Amino acid sequence: MQVRRILCAVDFSEPAHEALHYSVDLARLFDAELTLFHVYHVPGYGMPEGSFILPGPETVARLFAKIDERLAGWRREAEERGAARVDVATSQGNAWHENVEHARHAYHPIVVGPHGHTGLRHVLLGSVADRVVRHAPCPVLIVRPSDHALE
Repeated sequence: MQVRRILCAVDFSEPAHEALHYSVDLARLFDAELTLFHVYHVPGYGMPEGSFILPGPETVARLFAKIDERLAGWRREAEERGAARVDVATSQGNAWHENVEHARHAYHPIVVGPHGHTGLRHVLLGSVADRVVRHAPCPVLIVRPSDHALE
């Protein structure tokens, strides 16, 4: 198995942080490039009459700046943990779809930390990790909490 480019899905949650640790371990083990990938939604408000209101340019600029700042922190952590080549990327849209589409650029594997929703919430919302597994063009590693150490 050759692992050259790893895509780590980052939503800034604790499960994604666990996935980051695992991704760094894999990047070191295989001397692979690591990309931290965040998918965002520009917040909007639906009105009763069917119109949609988007935030102003200052709000969107602050959102993007915050995302860039958080990704830079995660990148620094990956580098401090020993990943030699770390890149960051972002996309707007549906998280599972954007992760799958970005992985089509020759990533192997995608590393995802699931949120572990159960019951009605899982039925109604589904799982980003489940959908990534079903549609990904490459292997997907699902990292459950506290099992990131490669020994």
